[in-house]
Amino acid sequence: MGDEHSLIPKDSFVFKLPKKSPLVLRTVVLLFVMVCTVYICSICLKQIGVVPSAGFLNVEVFERQCPEPNIEPWDIPYVHYPKPKTYSREECSCNPVRYFAILSMQRSGSGWFETLLNNHTNISSNGEIFSVKDRRANVTTIFETLDKLYNLDWLSSASKNECTSAVGLKWMLNQGLMKHHEEIVEYFKTRGVSAIFLFRRNLLRRMISVLANSYDRDAKPLNGTHKSHVHSPKEAEILARYKPLINTSLLIPDLKQVQEMTSKALAYFNTTRHIFLYYEDVVKNRTKLDDVQEFLKVPKLELKSRQVKIHHGPLSQHVQNWEEVQTTLKGTGFENYLLEDYRR
Repeated sequence: MGDEHSLIPKDSFVFKLPKKSPLVLRTVVLLFVMVCTVYICSICLKQIGVVPSAGFLNVEVFERQCPEPNIEPWDIPYVHYPKPKTYSREECSCNPVRYFAILSMQRSGSGWFETLLNNHTNISSNGEIFSVKDRRANVTTIFETLDKLYNLDWLSSASKNECTSAVGLKWMLNQGLMKHHEEIVEYFKTRGVSAIFLFRRNLLRRMISVLANSYDRDAKPLNGTHKSHVHSPKEAEILARYKPLINTSLLIPDLKQVQEMTSKALAYFNTTRHIFLYYEDVVKNRTKLDDVQEFLKVPKLELKSRQVKIHHGPLSQHVQNWEEVQTTLKGTGFENYLLEDYRR
């Protein structure tokens, strides 16, 4: 049929808009563009960490992710990235840190050993922190002290300007360590703390050192000053002049007590990651220090100490009643302590 016979007029498909329609259309388009722009901007802001809140922009600073260390899976719990509260590690923030504790007894060479460790550029050992009784009053104060230390917030002369790779302390067995051993072992395992056992093989030499140090604390022969460790041969010679008188009736029981305490400590902390050293072996064989540096995963350096040994030579030169001591120990399991060298 022709167009003239169509039932629907042609003009029916033509919408006649009001005269002002261009302005309305522009307004609608503008609003649409604005909404889209706000939406797109909000998405972009979320992507870069800027979130609008209460009319202000809060900029979140994303921390730099440290690369995964190239270590064995079993070693992962012992690698840490502390975030001190008292300062920023800045360029050292991605330098991994290992936690350690030197477990020892008084007059067992731990002071000398610690000066060797602190001679390393990247090791910081902070002394007998728990010699202060308040810090070992209970498990809570012990853990608070350890947390502060291992978070690198414990500032002392052992703190390093270089990037610290290993941080620890010197902890005597009678400074709360044995009393709270169960909780401390769990802390070591949970926090990834490695133990360095350091004991003397010759417990008779240790006893002489303990007695001499006790005398020095009271007598103060070095110009009225007590020094547990010295840095000159002259000072060492002055302190070595004192010869203690050993109570032979208590000699064997005292030696047994020290032996038992050492054995208990090893048994208590056997499940922790640890290394065992005898002071005498470190003195005679400096490759033992290489073993320690490998244990702490730090670069191997030649370590030195300024400390000077006080008691040299045969033990007979350092005891008043040497013959009585010999008689007491001969034929016992402690007879080998009478030898003048450090061997068994």
